[in-house]
Amino acid sequence: MTYSLDAFAKDLKQVLTQGQSPAQLEESRKLVEKALKDPEFVEANLGENAEGERKIVYEDPDLGFCILTHVYKGAKTGNPHDHGPSWAIYGQAFGETKMTEYDIIEPPQGDKPGKVKERESYKMVPGDARVYQVGDVHCPERQSETRLIRIEGMNMNGVKRTPLVPA
Repeated sequence: MTYSLDAFAKDLKQVLTQGQSPAQLEESRKLVEKALKDPEFVEANLGENAEGERKIVYEDPDLGFCILTHVYKGAKTGNPHDHGPSWAIYGQAFGETKMTEYDIIEPPQGDKPGKVKERESYKMVPGDARVYQVGDVHCPERQSETRLIRIEGMNMNGVKRTPLVPA
């Protein structure tokens, strides 16, 4: 039996109702991996008919967390960023992403962006999922088409993020 988006959202809600500590986020990450291991789930939500670089496919009416799908058609490199007041879980469904994590070495001040220093880089391949706690700075780089699922602790549309640049 396939893992449906509704079942996935229900399972996430059950975990996140208990809190959003590192332990609950790790349990949520495992649910993302479970979804990514289900070919029917991946096809239904991130298959050939999926589109859009950022699409909210579920927003919880009580807790506010969101499930998003991302389809990147070609190469793309992001900028170092955090998720403001939220945590995020990235799950790779198709393709490969080089993810780089950073430490803030100079916080932003006014209109002046903060400066970050690379801490580590790693490759995310289909089935991988990673938690980014509030304040964790990271940057994705994709050389070809990729598809991923992301969980955010809140709807990030319109949330101002801290401007950051590599030192």
